[in-house]
Amino acid sequence: MLLPASRCMAADKKPLKVFVLVGQSNMQGHAKITTFEHIGMDPKMAPLLREMQNADGTPRVCKDVWISYLSTKVMKEGALTAGFGADDNKIGPELTFGITMQKQLGEPILIIKAAWGGKSLHTDFRTPSAGPYKFSEADLENFKKRGQDLKAIKADKEKATGHYYRLTLAHVKSVLSNIEKVYPEYDPKQGHELSGLVWFQGWNDMVASGTYPDRSRPGGYDDYSEVMGHFIRDIRKGLSTPKLPIVIGVFGVGGPVDKYGPDQQRYKSTHQNFRMAMAAPASLPEFKGNVAAVLTENYWDMELEGLIKRDSKIKGEVKKAQSSKKLNGKEAQALRIELRKKEFSKRELKSLEIGVSNAGYHYLGSGKIMAQIGKGFAEAMAELNSK
Repeated sequence: MLLPASRCMAADKKPLKVFVLVGQSNMQGHAKITTFEHIGMDPKMAPLLREMQNADGTPRVCKDVWISYLSTKVMKEGALTAGFGADDNKIGPELTFGITMQKQLGEPILIIKAAWGGKSLHTDFRTPSAGPYKFSEADLENFKKRGQDLKAIKADKEKATGHYYRLTLAHVKSVLSNIEKVYPEYDPKQGHELSGLVWFQGWNDMVASGTYPDRSRPGGYDDYSEVMGHFIRDIRKGLSTPKLPIVIGVFGVGGPVDKYGPDQQRYKSTHQNFRMAMAAPASLPEFKGNVAAVLTENYWDMELEGLIKRDSKIKGEVKKAQSSKKLNGKEAQALRIELRKKEFSKRELKSLEIGVSNAGYHYLGSGKIMAQIGKGFAEAMAELNSK
């Protein structure tokens, strides 16, 4: 039987379970706390929302989940709550991952998060066994055409290669050497146990046409799969945990590609190829039973995306009217309000106003999407830990 989420284990303490979360901007998290209200508009999400916030709507502080978060100009530590995202007003997957994971285990847990926006696996998180980054012939030719200093470019690339992998390792080791600083009630006698790592990254590799020149063709991202395999082996070696359970969060902005609309068809093959490459390491025999891939496309909000597309058409109409009829700012705003009232129901308008807080590549800055992603990661991790 699981212990209540608010209760700590007092006697016969087991080793503290530690989970590492690593990645780029979506691991940072760009879902504003203000989007929590939108989560409540879906009855199916009500149980999870109750775990995320208090009865008065303020973010809940998780008494049995502790976190140390390293990011750009950020080192934040303490009891898990909303605000451990890209800034103090946002969440990433850490919130519902921590809530769900702790509930599964029924004991306190520690999360160590390291995430930086705009970082690649091919360079920034590249690990030692993957070897040096190799420029493609097309890249080298372009450098020459532009008259760029090839020697300087190669030196900069060498310096950048693996930098954020090394920062991640250093952060994890630093936290584990002084857990009491993050989790004051930690008893060193109980020890700790590295119990899993979640990898959530993708954008900077998916759009890297120079690194992956055949990305629209089958196998175009095979190098990503290979480097990801090296990442898994090396991070396990670096953390002295040979069978560390690892969950790969497969980049899924836009939802399942078979549901792409006419305006998305040109990206369909590239996106699917990349998702398959991200998930591929989980199918390798050496990783059987200890690496899992979670398809975050399954948590994409198709309804919200549809509303955004309809609203974009209205913006286009207003812009056209503003140009042809020479409307001033107030007149254009009034026209937009009028058109939106005709196009959307009150519920739809509210969803647009409170459900979106960032760009599409950041999962719309939707708390509803991000909450489901974090929960999905925890459920996959719990399954790996049960094997």
